[in-house]
Amino acid sequence: MPAVIQSFKHVLNGTGVGRGWKALINMNQKDGFDCPSCAWPDPDGNRSRIAEYCESGAKAVADEVMTKHTASPVLFQRYSVDELLQKSDLWLGQQGRLTQPMVLRPGATHYEPIDWSDALQLIADQLRSLDSPDEAIFYTSGRTSNEAAFVYQLFVRMFGTNNMPDCSNMCHESTSVALADSIGLGKASVRYEDYEKADVIMIMGQNPGTNAPRMLTPLETAKRNGAKIVAVNPLQEAGLLAFRDPQSPRDMLLGAEKMTDVFLQVRINSDLALIKAMCKILLEEEAKAAAEGQPGKVLDKNFIEQYTSGYEAFAKSLNQFELNDLAAQCGLTVKQIRKAVDLFKYTPKLIICWAMGLTQHQNAIHTINEVINLLLLKGSIGIEGGGASPIRGHSNVQGDRTMGIWEKPKPEFLDALKQVFNFEPPRKSGYDTVASVKAMHEGKASVFFGLGGNFAMAVSDTNYTAEALRKCNLTVHVSTKLNRSHLIHGKTALILPCLGRTDRDIQASGEQFVSCESTTGVVAQSHGVVNPVVSTLKSEVAIICELAKRVLSSKTADNSEATKVDQYGRPYVNWDSLVANYDRIRDLIEQVVPGFEHYNEKVRKAGGFYIPNGPRVREFKTTDGKAHFTINTPTQHNLEPGELLLMTIRSHDQFNTTIYGQDDRYRGIYNERRVLFMNANDISNLGLAAKQVVDLHSHYDGQQRTAHRFIIVPYNIPAGCAAAYFPETNVLVPIDSVAEKSHTPTSKSIVITVTSAND
Repeated sequence: MPAVIQSFKHVLNGTGVGRGWKALINMNQKDGFDCPSCAWPDPDGNRSRIAEYCESGAKAVADEVMTKHTASPVLFQRYSVDELLQKSDLWLGQQGRLTQPMVLRPGATHYEPIDWSDALQLIADQLRSLDSPDEAIFYTSGRTSNEAAFVYQLFVRMFGTNNMPDCSNMCHESTSVALADSIGLGKASVRYEDYEKADVIMIMGQNPGTNAPRMLTPLETAKRNGAKIVAVNPLQEAGLLAFRDPQSPRDMLLGAEKMTDVFLQVRINSDLALIKAMCKILLEEEAKAAAEGQPGKVLDKNFIEQYTSGYEAFAKSLNQFELNDLAAQCGLTVKQIRKAVDLFKYTPKLIICWAMGLTQHQNAIHTINEVINLLLLKGSIGIEGGGASPIRGHSNVQGDRTMGIWEKPKPEFLDALKQVFNFEPPRKSGYDTVASVKAMHEGKASVFFGLGGNFAMAVSDTNYTAEALRKCNLTVHVSTKLNRSHLIHGKTALILPCLGRTDRDIQASGEQFVSCESTTGVVAQSHGVVNPVVSTLKSEVAIICELAKRVLSSKTADNSEATKVDQYGRPYVNWDSLVANYDRIRDLIEQVVPGFEHYNEKVRKAGGFYIPNGPRVREFKTTDGKAHFTINTPTQHNLEPGELLLMTIRSHDQFNTTIYGQDDRYRGIYNERRVLFMNANDISNLGLAAKQVVDLHSHYDGQQRTAHRFIIVPYNIPAGCAAAYFPETNVLVPIDSVAEKSHTPTSKSIVITVTSAND
């Protein structure tokens, strides 16, 4: 019930009852709009629940529909950029929706209004003046719709670069790389209904109660259907222990449903050792079953032989590891691990889901590959109630990648663009997020364009990233609300206000809708239901297309056709036609992106449609057409005396870098964000005390970085481990500390020391 109360409190504090209620009852409904918060899928069948949203989603909507405050030009006239920088992230977000394009000119202290035409021309002039298109960075947030993402990547590639970093680079890039190598597709292999049909669900490195609360509903259904849940986490999170559904009379009368059957409190970044121990136990149990005349009782031998490669080498590699050593590395006993394995020993209906707790480590790809090894042993890929389920964190981050937002596009995607639009797309890989920051810092890139997000606060090594942005000649942000990235700017800076998910989008042909892809690969329509707070806002599609017209003036058509070539064979696109009717964008998408045939027809069906997913039907688009067993070696963090391993986490009052409040009630924290969760014995052994104010120092490659003034909070966390909220601790994550192959910042593996703030 506190979640319900907080949800309505946030909405009603920002707008009237009628506007707020209209938004809430239409969120995640088949004829409504897609939640701008997380990417958790909606139920496939009938959505009979009044509220198909969680507290986090309600807070995100409250931010969008806010009318009691607006970040109008008056706000920027009242406060200089330096004065705004002194405000908290919470305060900045509370100022309401942006209403007008704003410009900060070289040497100016205040943002000032600028009309749309002048703002877009300023960007176009700067882009056209570059010596090379590769001197520009085009970032994308996961909020961007399929339609906006497609025209964005088309514009950027017609401009001539693949510099398209996105927020996935900082979160699930490790997942995308690992799964593409092992099973041929970097996406979940499960459907929504598989959760309700699973026998065992293992939740690793994820806190669904805060990060994806709607996930608790199918988990509760699975429990009532007899499923067992294994939770693997350094922190004993409330959402992993029990769930009380406020829309369920049974729960309200009888109390919460116990969620976790086995809780494995592992040390930070020991998940690979844990999964390897589980695999080793499974092979031992299979050997016992075979000796008793029951081969295949534990492992799915038929699946392994028919659909996989590398099994023999993998099985042999397990001999070099001792169970006791692997368990000790996790901070567990072999008995605890066996207890978990016993739950899924004889069933293939096993789902393993994970999030940032696995992806943001140097060895992240190896850990995820080991997860796949376990699922392959059980034959859990491509069956009902089983599979791999990475939990994507932002609403359409997966859809953006499907639409081509990627710095390393596949050749076949570029070939399709060439065929449909008659131009030669750039083939050289562009900059990912970390490489983009370095390029700006080194002067190799001088223009930054951000389509949504809060780049400066999302990226690792906050101070280094800020220096990089300030070296740019131009920084541009397309945003709904004020955030700190607008204040960490280049010589010239622009803020372009756009429509949000909740806003009605009226164009020349009438009201438009967009579409988004969930974490399980469902593409569904999303159309706003409330009038924009002001009439001066533009949609992301309109902003991109109007900018493209100015930048690609020799490649732009004025006729009614969406695409054509001129008399010299040069490509052009009728960008005005695309803005007027988003159906035309979807017509182009279906010509380029596999699985989107008859897009306009399928997306109009209630609930949308699943896009093709090879692993789901045991088709593995790898080099040999098989799912791959891989050999992965656990790594240990050998800490020096006085050192701790820190992981960054989010509070219950935030979504990604958006701060909704100062509380984290499920962890007992109120009115404070700068806290350090520590093991009680570590506090004592280091000569520290509860509630002491301390500074945190990270140590990497001979360099020290410091985050100041955190309050120590004793917490149930393994010895040698610590946790604190991001983005406040992003300053501690070195820009060069990234996961192998994926280059994801290692925000969950930061070696720190702690000193008194008075020292």
